[in-house]
This record gives sequence, structure tokens and C-alpha cells, in this order.
Amino acid sequence: MSKICVVGTGYVGLVTGTCFADLGNEVTCLDVDPERINKLLNGEMPIYEPGLEQIVVQNVRSGRLHFSTDYPEALKGAEFAFIAVGTPSGTDGEADLQYVRSAAEAIADNVNWPIIVINKSTVPVGTGDWVAEVINQRRGTDPLEFSVVSNPEFLREGSAIGDFMNPDRVILGSLNKAAAEKVSILYQPLRCNIMITDLRTAEMIKYASNAFLATRISFINEIANICEALGADVTEVARGMGLDKRIGPSFLDAGLGWGGSCFPKDVKALEHMAVLHGTQPQLLQAVMEINRNQRRRAVMKLRKSLGSLNEKTIGVLGLAFKPNTDDIRESPALEIIHLLQNEGAHVKAYDPQAEETASKVISNVKLCENPYQVAEGADALLLATMWNEFKQLDFTRIYKIMKHPILLDGRNLWDAEPLRALGFKYIGVGRAVNGTFKEED
Repeated sequence: MSKICVVGTGYVGLVTGTCFADLGNEVTCLDVDPERINKLLNGEMPIYEPGLEQIVVQNVRSGRLHFSTDYPEALKGAEFAFIAVGTPSGTDGEADLQYVRSAAEAIADNVNWPIIVINKSTVPVGTGDWVAEVINQRRGTDPLEFSVVSNPEFLREGSAIGDFMNPDRVILGSLNKAAAEKVSILYQPLRCNIMITDLRTAEMIKYASNAFLATRISFINEIANICEALGADVTEVARGMGLDKRIGPSFLDAGLGWGGSCFPKDVKALEHMAVLHGTQPQLLQAVMEINRNQRRRAVMKLRKSLGSLNEKTIGVLGLAFKPNTDDIRESPALEIIHLLQNEGAHVKAYDPQAEETASKVISNVKLCENPYQVAEGADALLLATMWNEFKQLDFTRIYKIMKHPILLDGRNLWDAEPLRALGFKYIGVGRAVNGTFKEED
């Protein structure tokens, strides 16, 4: 059993700390936000993540998982200190490292024994070296025996517990191979592929991975737009592509584009680093522009169907950036709502988990209790998030209560033909029928 401190109780920190405790370690999760820690001490989850509450409660009861706002208490006797704080985008897309600095300085102030500091936050290439400098500068003439290891996270919101416990790989980077090998022992119970490399390569693997996945999504969305122009069906195109073992089916779902806490921030940060160091990240810039255009195209389709959006009521199904989370950061739905309101539309919305978080950042949106309240009296209905709840709606009922039976399926979730048979005007993303794109029918 190892003693671990995890600084930060967001998605990454809370999941990481809880899962390490579940593997038999003694873990203290620290956060400077007292409200968040008080919630956790009272058994309340500050985030929605399937399965997280149960595993937190189990490990708190077992005495392996603790929560604190006090650095000396949380770090006492720790062999490993994971930094899992936020790194939000700055003005030009650069990662804001103020919280990483604060954590590194606090470690320097409160530790007087050998310790391994692990960067779990997504940070720019070179941050591992910078963290070491911060700690050394803070200690001054009283040096601390420590090593820095980069251990980027690859957790998907909505399936983070499973991703931690069954990872594709664990990446560890350090200038001190022995330190990286000590961290690898923490992951050995998972029996997964563990790759040890240098600090900067490990940091780059994270950015390159997310940028590549974002690129796949933007690529299929661009293909979807071409399909609309040429009368092909992107869902079948993606299926045909995915059967090629060199390509595979993952991240080839056309829709409203990518959002969340990782892809937008990481692609911007990688583009910023590239420009700063004299390279030309043309592909990354195109990937971001295509993603922005998907939101604009959704509004354009609604405007084209209704003639004008002024004084029209648009129902939005889903506010979270993806299903099984309450995270609304960079959510396509929120951006589309903003664009709709700019054109004078009234918006109603429903999300199974994200309404409370969304209510803090959106205004003049009627939040409903179920999809049918959203549909009632609506001039059009937009599916923005692919929650399971939306897969089997009573469309006969929806047809009767909508003002105009217009469905914009932003995730290509529904079967178009039965809906058209009911009388709906169905609009998908890059979908055609019998070789003819039927947006206008």
C-alpha cells in the first residue's frame, strides 16, 4: 500500500484518487475549494460521473480515501503527489498554469522527505521541467529530494471509472527512469501496457492523441457536408470506411462537432505551441474551423426550414457536451443556443443531468422537466446530445404537440424514414435518402 496525495478534485483528480484507493492505497484528495470538499465529506458528488458515488462511498468507509483542504494534512507522509488541477485556456489558447504553480509551490512548502511529483493535468510540453524549476526555486537553499513524472490522463467523461481500471495504456515520462518505474508499480494491478519515456514526449503524447481524435471528428463532419451536397449518406460512408482495419469505426460519427473540457482546450494549446515555436499547424487550424462551422450549419438549417428564426420557438434536447456527464464546457448545444438567441429565437431545453450547471451560464432559456415539455409548441426540435433517454421517444405524441413538425437530428440518432412517414420534416447531418438529400422535403 502506498500513500498518495492527489491535488484537485475535478473529473481527473477525484476519479484518479478514488480509483487508486480502490486498488488498496491510502489516498487523500485535496482541494482549495472548501465547498467542494465539504460536499465530498458529506457523501455528495460535486460532479456527475456514472459509478463514481458508489466507489467513493466504499473507499471512504474502508478508511483508504480521505478529503482535505489542508496541504500539510493531505501531504503528510505521502510518497506520491499527483497534480490534477485545471489548466484552462488563456486568451490566445495557451494553457493557464497558475493552479499547477500553486500546487507545486505548496508541495515545496510542506514536504521535507523524498517525494515523486506526478503531473496528471494536461500541460504544455516542457511543463515537467518547469514544475521542477518552481519547486527548486521555492526551496531556495534548502533543496528537496524529488522527481517529476508526467502521467497524462486518458479518461473519457461518462466512462472514467472504466477507463481508469481498464486503460489502453499508461504513459509515464521522466528524466529519472527509476521514479517513473516507481509510479508504474501503482498501475501494475491493472495489468495494462505501461510505456516509459522522457518528460516532453509523454506530454506530447497526450496532446497528439486528443488532436488526432478531434481531427477524425472534424474530418467526418466535412465529409458529411460534402455528402449533403452530393446526395450521399455519411452514416453509410462512415460504416464503409470503418470496416477498413487501417481506419476503424471510432470517432467517425458526424454531428455537431466536439466539445468538452479536453478537445477544444488541447487542440488550441497545441496550435498555440506550434505557432510559438515557428511551425505552421494548418491542419489543427482547419480542424477547429470545421468544428465551429458545424454549429453555424445547424442554425442555418433551422433558419432555412423556418424562413426566419425571429420569434420562433426552438426546442433543444441535451445541454451537456456528451451523454453521461453534466459537463457543459464547450458544449455544442450552448453555442447553438447563443446563435439562435442572437437571431431572435426563443429556446426551450431539457437535459437529464446538466440543467443545474447550464442554468448558471445561460439566460432566457426555459428549462423543462422532460422532452415532451420541450416539444410542446415548438417550431423545431434539435437533438444536441445523444442521451439514451432520447433514443425511444413517443414521436406520435411529439408530432401532435409541436407547432411545426421539424426535427434537426444533430447526432444522426433517429431513423429518418419512420419519422418522415409520421409527417415530420427530418433533417440529419450528411444523410440522404435514395441518393437524394431531402432537407427540403
